[in-house]
Amino acid sequence: MVALGIICLIKRDFSPIWAPVHKGVPARELLIYLCAFVSVSCGIGLLWHRLAATAARVLLAWLLLWFLLFRLPFVVASPGVETSWSACETAVMLAGAWVLYVWFASEWDKGLPIARVLYGLALIVFGLAHFMYLKNTVSLVPRWLPWHVFWAYFTGGAFIAAGLAVLIGVYARLAASLSAFEIGMFTLLVWVPIVAAGSKDAYQWSETIVSAALTAGAIVVAESYRGVPWLAVNKR
Repeated sequence: MVALGIICLIKRDFSPIWAPVHKGVPARELLIYLCAFVSVSCGIGLLWHRLAATAARVLLAWLLLWFLLFRLPFVVASPGVETSWSACETAVMLAGAWVLYVWFASEWDKGLPIARVLYGLALIVFGLAHFMYLKNTVSLVPRWLPWHVFWAYFTGGAFIAAGLAVLIGVYARLAASLSAFEIGMFTLLVWVPIVAAGSKDAYQWSETIVSAALTAGAIVVAESYRGVPWLAVNKR
């Protein structure tokens, strides 16, 4: 979260989690710095035990507000996988913040179903994007891996299967954990080597940080199933 806020300050524009925001939106410049402030302050707060609960509440409120005011209307106005992708990135972060909120509030069951639904829907869209933008997906598969097209199809299908499992509550803990692992491996195998090679491309750095944030959000959602049997059916 801190890194996402720093991106806003460096670019003087919205980081991928918040973008895109139409240039005609009132007080757009102010919103950029407000997003940066919320990202940095909440990120620092989550690292400080005494402030973690407050930081989780603020982050949840801001992400929820942003999702309702900017992401959903954007998807409704221009439906499609490409427009839904940015909304789903925000949805994963929102799901993770929601889990953190109920975790620190000691109200473990309150709101978790909504967070899991958001996460499951986001996974399905991620998977569909792999199929609809196959060429772009294939180009991101590391060169040392064989069968690039196979991995693009396999990871897309895995996202869709995991999303459905989370939504219907069938092997949900296993699905959430494996999807978090998949997002994490995508971060490690695709983006980390790119920036480690000395890339100065702002887009690649932004995507690396976003991918790391999505990995963290996915891990938090998977952690919400602690205590649930791995192969449980329709159990929360």
